[in-house]
Amino acid sequence: MNAPAGAGSAAQCRPMFRRRLSLVLSLLAAAVVVEGIGAAAALRVAERQVQRGRVASDIQRGFVELSADKQRLRTWVAQLQQGAGADPAVRSQLQAQMRATLAQLQQWAELALALDEGRGGSDNRAEHLRRQDALAVLTRSLADLENTVAQARPLLPGADARQAWQALSAVFDLSQGRDLRQLLAENIAREAEAVQRERAAADTTLAWMRSLWLLMAGTLAAAALLAAGYFTRALRGPLGRLLEGTEALQQGRLEHRIALSGRDEFSAVARSINTLAAELQHHRQQETQQRQELEALVQARTAALQEALAALQQADGRRRQLLADISHELRTPTTAIRGEAEITLRGPERPADEYRNALRRIVDTSRDLGHVIDDLLAVARQDLDALSLVKQPLDPAAPLTEALAQAGALAAQCQVQLTPAELPTGRWQLMGDAQRLRQLLLVLLDNAVRYSSAGGEVTLVVAETAAPEPQPADSPHWLQVDVLDRGIGIPPQELPQVFERHFRGSAARRHRADGSGLGLAIARTLALAHGGRLELTPRQGGGTRARVLLPLLAATVPQPDTRTTAP
Repeated sequence: MNAPAGAGSAAQCRPMFRRRLSLVLSLLAAAVVVEGIGAAAALRVAERQVQRGRVASDIQRGFVELSADKQRLRTWVAQLQQGAGADPAVRSQLQAQMRATLAQLQQWAELALALDEGRGGSDNRAEHLRRQDALAVLTRSLADLENTVAQARPLLPGADARQAWQALSAVFDLSQGRDLRQLLAENIAREAEAVQRERAAADTTLAWMRSLWLLMAGTLAAAALLAAGYFTRALRGPLGRLLEGTEALQQGRLEHRIALSGRDEFSAVARSINTLAAELQHHRQQETQQRQELEALVQARTAALQEALAALQQADGRRRQLLADISHELRTPTTAIRGEAEITLRGPERPADEYRNALRRIVDTSRDLGHVIDDLLAVARQDLDALSLVKQPLDPAAPLTEALAQAGALAAQCQVQLTPAELPTGRWQLMGDAQRLRQLLLVLLDNAVRYSSAGGEVTLVVAETAAPEPQPADSPHWLQVDVLDRGIGIPPQELPQVFERHFRGSAARRHRADGSGLGLAIARTLALAHGGRLELTPRQGGGTRARVLLPLLAATVPQPDTRTTAP
């Protein structure tokens, strides 16, 4: 029933507004095209005038250079006659320069003639003829000069030097009855005048272009403003009512109708919107009910699917993490055990105490390996939270000393010197897990040793420092542990990624093909679990500084800084 009404509205619509808009836009586009054509033509004229001025300047410079070379050649002949040691190479060079200058002048003269074609005017033709005549005279004069210079010899004793100089001047200054000095001076002056004339013409053309552009731009801007004002007035009313109607429909007020009567495009749109609103109002209640039922069903199904997907993703992620952690966490303790055993077995017989100490360190490392295996079994049971810490007040010197002892075997195996810090017993107290602290420091020492070259040095620096900012003020004093090396270092652009799981930098991959990229991620997790932080920064001169910051207990008495200096 509504379709015929819409069809009738479309049949009664006339594209009145589109015609006016197309006409105005076409006129503006035509004005822009005309302005562009005029600007291009004026720019071409100015470009030719600038080129004429440049050619005239080149010709003037050529005449000046020719005059200067001729004078130098005259001086050379005078030196030859006086026996002052004139170099024949200088004569050849000057003659070659004069020939090249004349050839260049001839090319410039032809270019000037080509640029003036179609320009007309008897003055221009006369100027070109005088230029060609001067070049012809100078060309013949150069040939005579070369013959005369080739025959020049030192003056004999008793010869009249003045007479010889006058004869030489006659050859250099006269040619076929023409005064060459005057000829060159006239051409230089004429070309200078041409340069000024062409520059003035170019300036005039540019000024005319500027005026033309300003006039056309002003006219175009005025026309655009008038058109904008007209269409703004013509659009404001219909568009306002259409916008009001669409906002009413958006707000759900389907009873609203747009009051536009006419035969233009806006009225046709208004009638179509009114028809649509009536149809929507008729079916709204039924569609709303169906939509609500469907949304409830979809939400229930979506929630069930999301729960199942989350469970599957969590299980898959834990399995992947388990495999990665197994490969990384088992490598460091087993390497330490093997290193201790190899060092103990290497060389001659040792005292029993040394064997006991080595076996004791192997037992400690095996105990750590057992803890790691327990952790991995907890992960395998889908319980990542089982990797909890057993925190209690402890002296950090003990786990730090044990980590240094375990890392010493790896350092000896890699031929890297490990310089420990001074670790006073009973000086500091913190809340933490001794085994986890030992694991944290061992990861950092392991990285520093593995990514140092043979003969390198790894230094451990321990000191007390103020609480970092921003940080809760629960503990004003913190323990700062620095692991310093002069290894391969970390490029600055890779620093934001070093704590990501499975990330290995380009330098690390080149230095060692093995490695899983999990050590720093695990170390950072352990530092955060102790309420601290882990920072990695490049060292000046090469290498890396790994800094662990851990909060000390409030009962810890502040001590003077005994930080050792890293090499």
